[in-house]
Amino acid sequence: MNSNKDIRHSGKVVEITPELTRVEIISESACSACHAKGLCSLGESKVKVVEVPTSAWMNLKVGDTVDVLLKTSMGFKAVWLAYAVPLVVLVAALMGLLAAGVGEVFAALGSIALVALYYLVIWLFRNRLRNEYTFKIQQQ
Repeated sequence: MNSNKDIRHSGKVVEITPELTRVEIISESACSACHAKGLCSLGESKVKVVEVPTSAWMNLKVGDTVDVLLKTSMGFKAVWLAYAVPLVVLVAALMGLLAAGVGEVFAALGSIALVALYYLVIWLFRNRLRNEYTFKIQQQ
């Protein structure tokens, strides 16, 4: 695969089932490679588990190091769904409610409620979104 079109993370296989292969990825912040990260405590790393459809032709074992790939376009779409659209909903609702003459406190609460409703809809459609965001495994 072309690395210019893929988001690539290295990980370790932690579980293999007939349907899914679970890969553990250690996500590090941008400053985690800094030589002074121990002093400032801003550098952090998080362990994430990614579920990838199991391929019968891949000879994987638990503990293998693999690369997990996602198309860059899917990464951008995820950023839009998770950050950009809720921001637009928040600002539009706040401005619309203020323009309608609603008080500032109720406008703020209403706009936050609409963002919460947006995330509820995203959560309700999580299975459909999970089918769109398919990861691939590439052996190292």
